[in-house]
Amino acid sequence: MEWRANRTDDATGRRPLLRTGPARGAGTIGAGLWANGASAVAAADGDKLKKGDAAILRFLAAAEIIESDLWQQYNELGGIQDGEVPGGSGSAAYTAALAVLDEDMDQYIHDNTEDEISHFTFLNAYLASRGAEPVNLDRFRTLPSSKATGAQQIGRLTNLMQLTVNTSFWTRYRSRTKNPDLGDTFAQAVPGLNAGQFPGIPRNDGDLAPADHLQAIANTAGFHFAWIEQAGSSLYPELAQRVGDPEVLRVLLSIGPTEAMHFQTWQDKAGNAPPLTDPTNGLVFPDLNAAPFGGEDFQTNLIMPEPTAFLNRTFPAVSIIRPTATVGAAMATVRILTADGLFLGQAPAFFAALRELAEEADAADHGHSSSRAG
Repeated sequence: MEWRANRTDDATGRRPLLRTGPARGAGTIGAGLWANGASAVAAADGDKLKKGDAAILRFLAAAEIIESDLWQQYNELGGIQDGEVPGGSGSAAYTAALAVLDEDMDQYIHDNTEDEISHFTFLNAYLASRGAEPVNLDRFRTLPSSKATGAQQIGRLTNLMQLTVNTSFWTRYRSRTKNPDLGDTFAQAVPGLNAGQFPGIPRNDGDLAPADHLQAIANTAGFHFAWIEQAGSSLYPELAQRVGDPEVLRVLLSIGPTEAMHFQTWQDKAGNAPPLTDPTNGLVFPDLNAAPFGGEDFQTNLIMPEPTAFLNRTFPAVSIIRPTATVGAAMATVRILTADGLFLGQAPAFFAALRELAEEADAADHGHSSSRAG
């Protein structure tokens, strides 16, 4: 996108597109924070965030708002309905299909939703406390809700009904020789999920039958959960390498590992997805422990990151988060979220807003760049 010639360099010089305002959906969770939280306190000049650190925090806040929106949709139909997160009224049939992956799926979905809401609420409060503008995407909550019984009928940021899920994270975390930071590519665990558009939630009550169709939707959600959180597992360490303020670094290093905890949980549950073929669209969920799959690259109970190459192939293999190369990390996140189908139906202004946030985050530099940095 084009940069304005008269862009301001300070942390508060933001376009109205990204300014805070009345929140809806997940945003309402943080509404009470502004009266009593850190944002109510004006930052001293010396305590204001530098442009780059503010840009990184803004991009992460936007990413967490997007995550909160999609997790809220999952929780409304398949999670626990209580006062801790915005909820619908639940779908008993969908919740039962998710329980095939694990009997505690509804609790895990609820808790993941609460975590992501807490992340964006904190990041926005922290931005405001240090003299920077919080991020608000409420003007883009225009996508339709599921029509299935149990879902709220409100505007959404994300579309969970036409997902294209890249399941190469599965083989990436099991490989002992490859690393995406070194240019390697990885096989899909569920090739069909990456080759079409499939619902992760029931689109309407017609999706509640036949049983294998509903189970395929639950299986899709299980792999999508892991896909979402593996992206967050990489994003925080990628951007942490660009911050300059020690406290901002502390924020990233404290939130980031929770995303990795989410990923490991969901990767474990996705491995329990029963093999089947969806009778309505032909989507195949294979038995990952049997031929032609099988072996360590597909084994379902290998949920710890296998040691692999890092920095360069002369070093011994090490168990790591991957990728963590920092160049273009924010824009890469926008691209993979878009490729997932999450934003189908969004307005061009939404994509312009995300690109602006990503460009500014990727341009951040802590001032001590190394020629060895990825």
